[in-house]
Amino acid sequence: MDPLRSTANGTPSDFVNLIPALRAFARTFHSDPTDADDLVQETLTKGLANLDKFEAGTRLKSWLFTIMRNAFYTRMKTYVREAPGALCCASTRPTGEATQEWTIRGKEVLAAIDRLPMSHRQVIILIGVLGVSYEETADICGCAIGTVKSRLNRARTGLLHDLGEHSTEAVIEPATRGFSQVDRRG
Repeated sequence: MDPLRSTANGTPSDFVNLIPALRAFARTFHSDPTDADDLVQETLTKGLANLDKFEAGTRLKSWLFTIMRNAFYTRMKTYVREAPGALCCASTRPTGEATQEWTIRGKEVLAAIDRLPMSHRQVIILIGVLGVSYEETADICGCAIGTVKSRLNRARTGLLHDLGEHSTEAVIEPATRGFSQVDRRG
């Protein structure tokens, strides 16, 4: 049985099995891997500390994703309040561009995803990358399934527009074969 798809009972081994999914979801909030890992660690710490509040029979992954989202929002409120300095630092820019076309295109897609509004970025990562169902995504994001579908559609359209693609078949079919499986679920 796949521990990422099953209803876990909240044991420490269940937490360990969910770390890859938590890392992937954390990257929707932070492009810096160190910040994303810090968010995962904070999520796991809060999850373990509040394990008594986990309801048996519910999905541990959804519960931890919700903790992560709330921890991120709390961090952002603190960050905005403290305003440490310039958001764009020269030390974070790459020194040289990759030569392979696929690497460049991948960076363009990642940058386009990063430019999406937070709610759209969350939905496209949860559904498109992690394969989370519409229902579970709605639970994690705290909204209705129809809102999730709408955000996903707007995220896809925004990505196509941002990448300068005019034909949806040119990008969606070869690049997102996983979406066709997801669409049948919703």
